[in-house]
Amino acid sequence: MKTMTGQFQRFRKMRRAQRIKRRLKNEQDFYLDEFRQQGRPLPDEAHIRHVLAGRFPRLSSKIKGQLKILAVFHHYNWEKDALLPALEKFGTVIHYDWCNDFDHQRGGWFEGLRARMNADLIRRVKKWVETENIDLIFCYLSGAQVAPETMRKLRLNGVPLINMYLNDKENFVGKIKDGQALGMRDICRHFDLCWTSTRNALEKYWVEGALPVYLPEGADPDLHRPYEVDMDIDVSFVGQCYGVRPHYVKQLSQAGIQVITYGAGWPSGPLSTLEMVRLYSRSRINLGFGGVSDMADSFCLKGRDFEIPMSGGLYLTQAHPELNRWYIPGKEIETYTDAKTLAVKIREFLNHPEKAAAIRRGGYARARLEHAWEMRFDKIFSLFQR
Repeated sequence: MKTMTGQFQRFRKMRRAQRIKRRLKNEQDFYLDEFRQQGRPLPDEAHIRHVLAGRFPRLSSKIKGQLKILAVFHHYNWEKDALLPALEKFGTVIHYDWCNDFDHQRGGWFEGLRARMNADLIRRVKKWVETENIDLIFCYLSGAQVAPETMRKLRLNGVPLINMYLNDKENFVGKIKDGQALGMRDICRHFDLCWTSTRNALEKYWVEGALPVYLPEGADPDLHRPYEVDMDIDVSFVGQCYGVRPHYVKQLSQAGIQVITYGAGWPSGPLSTLEMVRLYSRSRINLGFGGVSDMADSFCLKGRDFEIPMSGGLYLTQAHPELNRWYIPGKEIETYTDAKTLAVKIREFLNHPEKAAAIRRGGYARARLEHAWEMRFDKIFSLFQR
């Protein structure tokens, strides 16, 4: 019975992955066709600067440390620890966690709570703009949290609206609820600047009338740093248990390589942020997965792509083209393509610690030089300067 149940679950996952893959391919084909028909090239940095400086000339006179920023995002597990310290380098920050006042209230999210949160957001932003002289509003929102009408009202405050979204690979459109996309499709045009960590989402934003910029996630060098601890773990992985991840871990175990796993869905459960960062230093090899959902051949950038090297850990993750824009595989990180290759590279690093140490140093240097969250915000905010 257990064998039949396991086979049925694998079949359901396979069918789900196939449906997602078809949906995303159709979505990408549609937007690329629309993009070609429009005949407009993607905006370069000069165009973005021209548009934003024209809309908000007052920001051109602001220097780093003097901004008054309203940050609108919910702290799920990493957001507050990573984003607020970086934003505070640019000035005074007011953080509105939209979930705090509504997670204890009765009712379903789409049956009333969302509408109450949107009304509260509109009221609070208007008040803060009037009383705190807010210079710009940084958001990490999607259509699941805010309605297009809410964004239209926020736009009336006349303050720059910047949105970051890190899941456009799978959820630019996403699920549809009451006719509205729960991803970015229906709200992106109401922001002044849309920051996406997915390169092939730029055409989608542009077609939908938004002004997009491509930048990946980052890491905080004060939080994500090496620790002087014993390396008492060969291989570890921190992240949710889904998709190909448990299968790879099982295949490695069958090959005699044990992987210590933490996160939602694994028997050991999640770690605190500090425990996670210390684990990066304790591990000879930090494993990574770049897959999207249950699909075996679709990848996107992950936060750990920057957090582990910044923490001084050796990072061994799935190969995909976007990684090559930010690291040199073989010198700063290492990549694999399948479970067999992964097992070979793990054994090679465990048997040649000097090679592992060289890549660890290379990744740490690159992350410190280019991949801090502060550097990401510096780039975003500089786009408002002529």
